[in-house]
Amino acid sequence: MKLLIIEDDATLSQTLAASLSYHGHEVRTAADGVAGLQAAADWTPDLIILDIMMPGMDGWEVCRRLRETSDTPVIMLTARGTQDDVIQGLSTGADDYVKKPFDLRELELRIEAVLRRSQSGADGASTLFDDGWLMIDPDRRVVLRGGMQVHLTPTEFRLLSYLVQCRGRPVPHNELLREVWGPGYAEETANLAVYIRYLREKLEETPANPRYICTEWGMGYRFSDA
Repeated sequence: MKLLIIEDDATLSQTLAASLSYHGHEVRTAADGVAGLQAAADWTPDLIILDIMMPGMDGWEVCRRLRETSDTPVIMLTARGTQDDVIQGLSTGADDYVKKPFDLRELELRIEAVLRRSQSGADGASTLFDDGWLMIDPDRRVVLRGGMQVHLTPTEFRLLSYLVQCRGRPVPHNELLREVWGPGYAEETANLAVYIRYLREKLEETPANPRYICTEWGMGYRFSDA
């Protein structure tokens, strides 16, 4: 796979590039956000590893700009790692995050998981949903709300597709995390709640009183077509 590392710490960038190249990936690096955006446009990588704390254009802004034109999976690197930082990273469209300092093997496993998800989507058959107001077509990766196309990040789309596939039944938190993110994410319910909130803001007429993505208290979520 083609991996782009956007990281201003030259030592860390070189270490990551060497490790990922050793594991069979084609790797390029960029030392700042502007160079990273240019490399992403010119090279079209399969995945981007993006540092948050960079001078000039930070990683959040880089991710926002990437999402304007690309669904390339993004793993963000953060030295702070507070819940607010994680939420901000997810809100800009990142697919995962890794807190510094990190183990190289952990990063490699997360890269494998994100690439696997981006290639296969949520496990299971695609399901078309259309009630005249909301239309979801997983095969074409199209969502229309009131006739207007809605842009979803790759992770948001996988989560929505799985909920639609299971519509009408409560889906437990751990099932959603396992099927959409992978087996290593079973405890990250706070991040799941963040993605559910973003989906509601994009799809629901009244996000505080959702019609489609309903909470099953103490259990999980249910996509309702009633």
